[in-house]
Amino acid sequence: MNLLTEKLLLFFNKQKKNLKLSNLVLHEPSITNIENSYVTRCLESGYVSTIGKYVNLFENKLKKFTKSKYIISTASGTAALHIALKLIGIKKDEEVLIPTISFVATANSILYESAVPHFVDVEENNFGVDPVKLDKYLKNNSIIKKNVCFNKKTKKKISAIIVVHVFGHAAKIEQIIKIAKKYKLKVIEDAAESLGSFFKSKHLGTFGDVGILSFNGNKIITTGGGGAILTKSKYLATRALKLTTTSKIKHKWEYIHDELGYNYRMPNLNSALGLAQLGKIHTFLRLKKKLFKKYSLILKNINDVKLVSQPKFSKSNFWLQTIVIKKNSKKIRDKFLLKMHKNKIFARPVWSLLHKQKHLKKYPKMNLSTAESLKYRIINLPSSPYLGN
Repeated sequence: MNLLTEKLLLFFNKQKKNLKLSNLVLHEPSITNIENSYVTRCLESGYVSTIGKYVNLFENKLKKFTKSKYIISTASGTAALHIALKLIGIKKDEEVLIPTISFVATANSILYESAVPHFVDVEENNFGVDPVKLDKYLKNNSIIKKNVCFNKKTKKKISAIIVVHVFGHAAKIEQIIKIAKKYKLKVIEDAAESLGSFFKSKHLGTFGDVGILSFNGNKIITTGGGGAILTKSKYLATRALKLTTTSKIKHKWEYIHDELGYNYRMPNLNSALGLAQLGKIHTFLRLKKKLFKKYSLILKNINDVKLVSQPKFSKSNFWLQTIVIKKNSKKIRDKFLLKMHKNKIFARPVWSLLHKQKHLKKYPKMNLSTAESLKYRIINLPSSPYLGN
C-alpha cells in the first residue's frame, strides 16, 4: 500500500498544481456558461417549478439517449425508487430482495411502503447481485404457491428484487432477470449511478419492469437534485406521472386529487440545468474513460490492489474510479484514506453494508460472505471528468 499511496499522491498533487486546485473532491460537476445560459433563460421565463418546457425537453433528450420508451423525471433518485415500488404494486410486509452493498436510499424506499428489505450477497468483481448465490438461496429458502413466491422462514411474500448497478458497472442483469422470472419476482433496476452505461448495447435501467436514474450533484450529469423513472409500459408511465404530481386530476381551475399522491416531479429549473448537462454527456463519458486509463497505468505493477473495470459485454460510464485492496483490513484502508485526506484528496470508502445499519439490522438476509469480505477493501478515488484531460 505504500507504493500505491506514493504513486497516487504524485499523480494527485500534479493534477492539483496543473488545475490550480487546493483539493480534489470525489466527483465534482462540470458547470460552464452553457449551463448558466439555460438556467438564466429558465429564470427569465418565470416557470421555475414543475411546469415549463424544460421538463419535457429534458425527458425527451433522455429518452433519445437511453432508448427508454417512457421517462418521468423526479425530484430525486430516491423519489424515483419510491414510485417504482408503488408502480410494481409492493404492499405492506412484502419482502423485496436488495444487495447489501448499495446507498441507503435503496433500502429506505422499501420501508416507505412498510415493506421488508431482504438482503442478498454480491459478486467480488462488480459488486452486483450474485446470480448463482441468489438462485441457490431462493431454491432452498422459498416456495412457489399459486404463482407467488414465499419466504419459507418468515411466511411472507417475496415480491421483487432491486438490482443495483454499482458505480456505473453493470450487474449480471440478464441472468438475474431469468432468476426473477423463475421465482415470480418483479425487477426494479437501480441505475442511479449508471447514466451512459450499457449491457450488450442496451442502456442500464431498461431491462427490468421499471428502472431509475439519479442526477444528484455528484453524478455523471447533474440537475442539482433529481432522478428519473424508466419504463417500457405506457400504463406505468401514465401512473408514474400521476403519482409524482400529487395525483391531481386535470382541470382548468379545480384542485381535485383522487388518491394519495406525491410532490415528486422534477422542477423546470432543474430540468434546464439537466438539459445543458445532457448535451455534454459524450464528452463526460470520453473523459471518464480516459481517466480510467490513467489510473490503469498508475496501478499497473501494484499487486496488492485491483482497479475495477467494466464487466464483460458491457460499456461502463466509469462514474467512480474504484480500487479493491486485497486485504480486508479496516486499519489498512483507514491509513490510506487518512493519508489522502491529509493531502486534501477526498477519496472515500464504500458505503457501510446495509444490513449493518442500525435501522436495518432486524431484516432477513442470506449469507453475505462476499460483501463482508469487501467492506474494508473498496475505495473510490477522485473521479471528476476534468481529471481525464
